[in-house]
Amino acid sequence: MKSLIFSVLFALLSIGTSAQKNNFQLSTHILDISKGIPAPGVKIKLEKYNEQSKTWSFVDEKSTDTNGRIPDFLPAEKENLGIFKLTYYTKDYFKKDNTESFYPFVEVVFEIKDKNHYHVPITLSPYGYSTYRGS
Repeated sequence: MKSLIFSVLFALLSIGTSAQKNNFQLSTHILDISKGIPAPGVKIKLEKYNEQSKTWSFVDEKSTDTNGRIPDFLPAEKENLGIFKLTYYTKDYFKKDNTESFYPFVEVVFEIKDKNHYHVPITLSPYGYSTYRGS
């Protein structure tokens, strides 16, 4: 009986998670590899590049949740094609744990070319970071 209840709860959670992805075209995630845990409370700014004026314009700003995620950038019903930049403000994250770090912020520039979901995660440590196109 317990396994049936857990299976039903897992199925409902999975449905809710995938439904959320369909509502938004962009998500991000930070994993602090120095601790092996997600990085909560990191402010992230999203900007869009204007190729004619060669300038960035503000789109949105949010903070990562307890799982180090922001699942809801760029509503999917809008036209979101173009070059975007996510700025991860990492200095305050490390400072709250009295950890010295090298990068006060991390900028990741990428291009959205279609209506697919884009996931841009970073792995982070006080003296390094890495990023990739996630799923």
